[in-house]
Amino acid sequence: MYNSNHVYTTFVIKYLRQMRLIIGIVSYCWKFYIGIVFITTLLLFYPFLVFFIYTSSLKHHTFKINIIWSRIVRILCFYAVEIEDRSSSNKAIAPHILCANHTSYLDIFLLYSTFPENKFLFMGKSEILSYPLLKSFFKNLNIPVFRRDRLKAAKSFIQARNEIAKGWSIVIFPEGGIPYKTPYLMEFKDGAFKLAKSAKVGILPITFKNNYHLFSDPEDFLGWAHPGLAKVVVHPFIYKEQVKNTDEKELNKMTFTAINSVLPSLPTP
Repeated sequence: MYNSNHVYTTFVIKYLRQMRLIIGIVSYCWKFYIGIVFITTLLLFYPFLVFFIYTSSLKHHTFKINIIWSRIVRILCFYAVEIEDRSSSNKAIAPHILCANHTSYLDIFLLYSTFPENKFLFMGKSEILSYPLLKSFFKNLNIPVFRRDRLKAAKSFIQARNEIAKGWSIVIFPEGGIPYKTPYLMEFKDGAFKLAKSAKVGILPITFKNNYHLFSDPEDFLGWAHPGLAKVVVHPFIYKEQVKNTDEKELNKMTFTAINSVLPSLPTP
């Protein structure tokens, strides 16, 4: 009986490992396909983006192009979006800070077609400038943050505040990157909340519930990736009056709690 159970257990383990490997290979092929779609469509729209980016009076048109680009990518990659809106119509209030969890590169290009009501810019880590195709696009349209250089970081903060004054909302992933263990949140940095108080604008917390499963980190060979329904929760808007009367640490906690409220609980050791 022992030998029989042992053989069965060994067979099941080998079977599961083989299936996981097969799923991983299929998922990686899907990531490769998405990469081709992303690069191809970016090259298609790049000349138009460059023209508008370097013509300051026309810069606002880049947002409309990005919405179209995002929708095309969604269609070609078979991604639909389901939005659970708990904010009533408050997401249309602009300008403001959009704070979202960051579990996948899918978060970035879904945002344009998911929230087309108000034009926004991304404020993100400067490491993205190491990608040649994205360098001029990101540097001239969005706001890179040089976290290891205090002077440059301060200039990025001032730039973000100036863009808000021009009517742009700002997207910030307050975790500062994609967590090693998704979908669980990392501790939030205070930059988004300092900016909200300094610019005197509200905060819109957003949760991407399952993007990590639809498109995991490309460096994770066996990570999941497949077409499907992206689920997004828009939480109640934190008005600028509330931002003004609340300190940064409390705003951090409020936003973290809202975003985390619809995510799985972190397993206890």
